[in-house]
Amino acid sequence: MPSYNLSQLLTQTADRYPERVAVVFGTTTISYRELNAASNQVANLLASRGIAPGDKVALSCPNLPFFTIIYYGILKAGATVVPLNVLLKRREVAYHLADSDAKAYFAFEGTADLPIGEEAWRGFQESDGCTEFFLIESGAGGWTDGEGPELYSTAVAAQAPTFDVVACDEDDTAVILYTSGTTGQPKGAELRHRNMRDNALAGVDLFRSDIERPDTYLCALPLFHSFGQTVMQNGALAFGGTIVLQPRFEAHAALELMVSHHVTFFGGVPTMYWGLLGALDESVDVSTLARNLRVAVAGGSALPTEIHKEFKERFGVTILEGYGLSETSPVASFSTYGEEPRVGSIGVPIAGVEMKLINDDRSDIADPTGIGEIAIKGHNVMKGYYDRPDATGWAIKDGWFRTGDLARKDDDGFYYIVDRSKDMIIRGGFNVYPREIEERLMEHPAVSLVAVIGVPHDSHGEEIKAVVVRNDGDRTTEAELVSWAKDQLAAYKYPRIVEFADALPMTATGKVLKRALG
Repeated sequence: MPSYNLSQLLTQTADRYPERVAVVFGTTTISYRELNAASNQVANLLASRGIAPGDKVALSCPNLPFFTIIYYGILKAGATVVPLNVLLKRREVAYHLADSDAKAYFAFEGTADLPIGEEAWRGFQESDGCTEFFLIESGAGGWTDGEGPELYSTAVAAQAPTFDVVACDEDDTAVILYTSGTTGQPKGAELRHRNMRDNALAGVDLFRSDIERPDTYLCALPLFHSFGQTVMQNGALAFGGTIVLQPRFEAHAALELMVSHHVTFFGGVPTMYWGLLGALDESVDVSTLARNLRVAVAGGSALPTEIHKEFKERFGVTILEGYGLSETSPVASFSTYGEEPRVGSIGVPIAGVEMKLINDDRSDIADPTGIGEIAIKGHNVMKGYYDRPDATGWAIKDGWFRTGDLARKDDDGFYYIVDRSKDMIIRGGFNVYPREIEERLMEHPAVSLVAVIGVPHDSHGEEIKAVVVRNDGDRTTEAELVSWAKDQLAAYKYPRIVEFADALPMTATGKVLKRALG
């Protein structure tokens, strides 16, 4: 196969436009030349520590310039990036490091409210095989060399700003993105260099992206997630754009950033659009914002009609809706730029990608207007689940990846999701699989049986609810169980609602009848 390294998205743009601004965070601006040089230092650091091409390197970092610098440094060294959700707890971190066979780990120190570094450091210490840990300082102090982990700033300071990028086969694994499965155990989707490249470059057709007329992107979507990583980060760098980073989405602050930085491209999940519209007040220069904004894209779940309508009225831009999964790099389909939206539709397959609807036995559905499971084939489909041949074999056959999502298709070829895979919950744009939560809750001494479901929520789309059967005589309260779960699970996973029941409804075969619990 041809040689290609995903880091060329950065190096090629840096060669052409070295002084163009690549990343903005607060008052900090980083040019393409500076970004390229900083990522070279990371590549040199990894090479100096014996990290070889093909080795896995994990990264826990919110939307800060460090993420992009380290991400591309890992790629340049020929290694595989393993981005981790910054909300993971110690045990979850240790699991991901071990499952991915990570050899090195970069983690942001975090803050008092979100001590990422502490959880990451403890998870690293409990893992086997991961030998290098670099703590990215927040500037708040607390860690110093000699007290614990090696500090990132010290480690990269002596490294040269030049590096010969390692040549990779385009079918080599560039990124492993973790996605939860119905078994409750997260699985790593192996994405090739070409998977990620072609998905980022799809912006030419999808958004009319042009390196000669670059966009300014407001990136509030987490970069460790496939949407933010491919569409916002990699897409921006491929087309010479500027990425304005917002570590944590806050609607009014996002509007101010859009105005002050003349943002032309915004991507978000439906709750973000709901938040933006709700935060509009007299202090927001809507006319300037609307004059600059060129593209607005959404994914995660369907946008309500009223949000489509109001956003178009206030900002003059039609929100483009798309669909994809971590396993598809992620974009598989999108609505069409310049056309009126078909509300509720996830659009049509992007160029080079096929989609169809299948039955449980993988056969095509007979009724063209019927409901079936979406299957996807094309340049975006992953290599497979890392070190899980059985799961890969079930998910991919003859190049077709089965998504588990049920949909219908109209006469013009536009797809509409009608149900999410199995019992998956989507909370604020994050996929949450009940089985993982149930298994953890069962570890609590009060819990005899539990079922986790999603219930409607005004801002998050869905909230997580646990229906619990307590052990005889136990008096644990809802608040106590929620507090315990909060310490055990990432913030987007733990149930905010606990309901106690004497028994759970069951089917004739002994399965919990979850639809009776809503």
